[in-house]
Amino acid sequence: MQAISISSLKGGVGKTSVTTGLASAALSAGIPTLVVDLDPHADASTALGAAPEGQLEIARMLKAPRRVFLEDHVVQSPWVRRAAALHGHQNRVLDVAYGGALSGIYDRPDLGRRDLRRLASVLDGIEGYGLVLIDCPPSLNGLTRMAWAASSGVLLVAEPGLFSVAGTERTMRAIQLFRKEYAPRLAPAGIIANRVRTTSTEHSYRLSEMKQMFGPLLLTPHLPEVANWQQIQGAAHAVHHWPGEAARSTAALYDELLASVLRHSRDSRPRATR
Repeated sequence: MQAISISSLKGGVGKTSVTTGLASAALSAGIPTLVVDLDPHADASTALGAAPEGQLEIARMLKAPRRVFLEDHVVQSPWVRRAAALHGHQNRVLDVAYGGALSGIYDRPDLGRRDLRRLASVLDGIEGYGLVLIDCPPSLNGLTRMAWAASSGVLLVAEPGLFSVAGTERTMRAIQLFRKEYAPRLAPAGIIANRVRTTSTEHSYRLSEMKQMFGPLLLTPHLPEVANWQQIQGAAHAVHHWPGEAARSTAALYDELLASVLRHSRDSRPRATR
């Protein structure tokens, strides 16, 4: 099982959109997937249509990680039923550990080592998933570092703009420091350039800059700006289930990116030393 944190130092770059796009691709590919919504805004839970019926939100599980069983509190995304109805995909798995504002109590810069292990403890021993996607808040505070401590890889999302690129560089340095102190097996899972406008001279310049700065960590294909993405998310639909050529093209890009993310995360993982 690969556990990947989707992170960004800068808000508004489409981090949650990338999380749900990859979840849609994983569902289409038949990869049993769990999405952990650590962002207190819980936008991923909304986009995935998570409708809990008595299950605990992730913050409640973090409060007592050794006394709760994650399997009892995940919510099945309705995307699973749509996949079966539209494409005949049976026995697919896409679950959500849904988020909420309560998780904000852990989004502090001063969490100790024990607190940083809370999510890892919640995820410890879970079975039945090939992929865990952790949607982090747009900061480097406690929740993001808690996610990193539970992950094998960190996927960064950036727009091709000055401040976003600078934030990505700072996040890369933070990953290296965190890896040295807390998580020696953590590795970058790549960088996704999101909301790219192919007609923008500024975006073309920043993409070239990102290629020079990050090399093969900058994954392809890049994700273009999608006019109806807010409509897709607002309807709590997977992009693979949305009609129209634009949605099909976007879904195909996410299929390619998911394969790149999984391959890069696997290949860049530090080897255990004897």
